[in-house]
Amino acid sequence: MITLPPLPYDEWSDTKDTLHLFLQIIGKIRLKSHPKLNHWWHVTLYPHVCGLTTGRIPFRDGGFEILFDMIDHRVSVCRNDGRQEGFSVAGLSVAEFYTALFSLLGDLGITVSILAVPYDNKSKVPFPQDTAPRRYDEVAVFRFWQALCSISGVFETYRTSFAGKQTPVHLYWHSFDLVVTRFSGRAHPLEGGTQSDREAYSHEVISIGFWPGDDTFPEAAFYGYAYPEPSGMNQVPLRPGSALWAEKNGGALAILKYEDARTAMDPADAIRSFLDSLYDGASEKANWPVSDLRHAHA
Repeated sequence: MITLPPLPYDEWSDTKDTLHLFLQIIGKIRLKSHPKLNHWWHVTLYPHVCGLTTGRIPFRDGGFEILFDMIDHRVSVCRNDGRQEGFSVAGLSVAEFYTALFSLLGDLGITVSILAVPYDNKSKVPFPQDTAPRRYDEVAVFRFWQALCSISGVFETYRTSFAGKQTPVHLYWHSFDLVVTRFSGRAHPLEGGTQSDREAYSHEVISIGFWPGDDTFPEAAFYGYAYPEPSGMNQVPLRPGSALWAEKNGGALAILKYEDARTAMDPADAIRSFLDSLYDGASEKANWPVSDLRHAHA
């Protein structure tokens, strides 16, 4: 049993936008500093007991880590030689956050250069020029962290039944969603799209995630989809009964609204039922080698 806090979009959307831009800056540092991995796994952030972290980033003969602490609302940078510095984030503009973080990196002898503009975001203002006041509601951020922490545990359990290649539980900072992706093992290169799209979709996948919402869909939700999308995907029966099929970018997207999961008798069971029903139906439709990919000890 897990407890999920309320996440009413209209009450924290401004704070969410601030947090999203702060995390994009941290994520871009990881993107430029970490050795490249397949499917852009080197750019993501990871759940930590206090918030979100880059994990260890190799640097020269050692490494460093950036942690966004959502309990104490601080960013800290730690080097493997024991040096550590940090700063509080509440009340900062995006420009002030950017300056504080890069100043701290410089003090620790860490050199990195990023393309200092938001990526695929409604804000188009370069980070160093975004001096507008930004809302940062500490209570709302902590609630979001509580949700991420609980959901991460459910996603980790979901991973245990799969023996094939799959991602860790990680957060893509550009789209701001917590994701687990499973691979069938069969190549299916995407035709067209951007270089990043082609890298992400070079093989068959079934992907699930949690997303806090945006102005076009103003509520948090769990989702799932398959690439390439098999025929009849939107006919796959979903559980629980409140889950539904929607259309996004011309494809079928399974959705379970966060509030429906949160208010279920057993929220963790509702989420797992959604994830399992999506995977079971999509893998059958796509003719995945399901028995070969099932973990024998799950």
